[in-house]
Amino acid sequence: MCGIVGYTGKRKAVFILLEALERLEYRGYDSSGVALLEDGRIFVDKKVGKIRELIKSLWGKELNATTGIGHTRWATHGGVCELNAHPHTDGQGRFALVHNGIIENYRELKEYLLSRGVKYVSETDTEAIVHLISLNYEGDLLKAVLKVLPMLKGAYAFAVISSMEPNRIVGVRYGSPLVVGLGEGENFLASDIPALIPFTKKVIPLEDGEIADLTPDGVSIYDFEGNLKVKESITVHWDLLSAEKGGFKHFMLKEIFEQPRVVADTIKGYISRDYELPFSLKDFRRIVITACGTSYHAGLIGKYWLEKFVGIPVEVSYASELRYSDTPVGEGDLVIAISQSGETADTRFSALSAKEKGAVLLSIVNVMGSALSRESDYTLYTHAGPEIGVAATKTFTCQLAVLFSLAISEHPERENLINQLLKVPNLMEEVLSKAEGIKEVALNYSQKKNLLYLGRYLSYPVALEGALKLKEISYIHAEGYPAGEMKHGPIALIDQHMPVVVVAPKDRVYEKILSNIEEVLARKGIVISVGFEGDENLKKLSKDFIEIPQVVEELSPFLTVLPLQLFAYYIADYLGLDVDQPRNLAKTVTVE
Repeated sequence: MCGIVGYTGKRKAVFILLEALERLEYRGYDSSGVALLEDGRIFVDKKVGKIRELIKSLWGKELNATTGIGHTRWATHGGVCELNAHPHTDGQGRFALVHNGIIENYRELKEYLLSRGVKYVSETDTEAIVHLISLNYEGDLLKAVLKVLPMLKGAYAFAVISSMEPNRIVGVRYGSPLVVGLGEGENFLASDIPALIPFTKKVIPLEDGEIADLTPDGVSIYDFEGNLKVKESITVHWDLLSAEKGGFKHFMLKEIFEQPRVVADTIKGYISRDYELPFSLKDFRRIVITACGTSYHAGLIGKYWLEKFVGIPVEVSYASELRYSDTPVGEGDLVIAISQSGETADTRFSALSAKEKGAVLLSIVNVMGSALSRESDYTLYTHAGPEIGVAATKTFTCQLAVLFSLAISEHPERENLINQLLKVPNLMEEVLSKAEGIKEVALNYSQKKNLLYLGRYLSYPVALEGALKLKEISYIHAEGYPAGEMKHGPIALIDQHMPVVVVAPKDRVYEKILSNIEEVLARKGIVISVGFEGDENLKKLSKDFIEIPQVVEELSPFLTVLPLQLFAYYIADYLGLDVDQPRNLAKTVTVE
């Protein structure tokens, strides 16, 4: 969601803030702004639209400030306009603040502030925080923040500066991510690690209930009671190049083509250290997987694998539903929470709720030091590196690699299954080598308004994921459905104008899905299929047939999903859309 950055040091802050903000664009935003401590006063500039609009506004201005904060806003409270954009200031212009998250009781706070004669100028919940800090300031910014925190309800992170303390930034984390970056004679603050990569690799991810007090000379961490804490930094091994496009038109396309390498890295990461969990999966009465979006689809595939290779029941729940459901989760259950960022609010809170009830919490995340990884009993990391495109691609297949490795970890034929898994990256390369052919197919359907995606068994979650990718980046309506359920409703949609994407590798339900294709053709539907090379039956039934190499059925999702990712990408790119930052979406959803 919203992105926070901060800098205090010796360099001109504006250039560092703008570069850091650009590296947070993938989180999704509709406006941006900066606040700089310039000649004893706070200078603020903010603009609606892309960061380039902010850069244009700042161009040519002589800004020498060495301390400042910046923000990319994803609107929650209040419409998209400059008035609601961050940073927000108090009435006297003594304080500026940027904020991520939601202050749930801001209406009550606003009424209190109005009763104190405060002029409230925006529609945001954020403005309440900066006014409260201003009212409680008595010469020490940290102490003012500590007085305000008990008044706030919700999940949030914020950073604040004051013209009275020109080389100081105070950052707070409670439910939304915030990371400190450590430098020599300078220090940094950001919502996410990629914003810090150009400047430092030494970071301290804040935990919920922590405050960072930054000056050029050092960083102090406190709890919400004001007690000093000792925190060790971690070293980030991502390099700057991994966060650049590397010659590709978009980050999403780069990340699609990175999948053979990062999946191989993820597999080898587990083989090389032969990871061991301090329990047997068979010790649990059941496994509950909780996740959102693409991670939820990975969890659905993981369910098939875990039930097949472990032999205990697995439930998969949307995190946003599990948290508020009456599902009995507790002792005897293993909860697997899947989140690329490790900061997804719904996933974190549903997982923590299950942990509080006695379940063992195992997380699968991509970002080291993220909140979910620290809050879990055990964490399994993917090795995808930074994923900048909002639409997840490489993290999905890396999550699959972890889930498959986990599912077979105690299986008698583990060594043979690992050998099969090790073949997958090369087979993925083969699929991606056919990208131009997939592009030709995709462009035939760029003007369609609706598509239906069908799959059975392991291919059903792949169909869901393919439909999601198309919706996310092309804004074309697409629906994923179990092929066997088509005749119970969706078949009514099929006519000569309806493209139907069918995921049909030769597996245990192959004959069944061929029958489903016949049902589509009987209603004059347009069939686009993904299946094994040399499959003449599928080729004859399809208007367009995308071939993938043959692989054992359990591993087919690694290959079948790739053409669907490319299919969505090429349509969106042809339509001239912002592939990496689709409208209304955020990479890390840190609000409920």
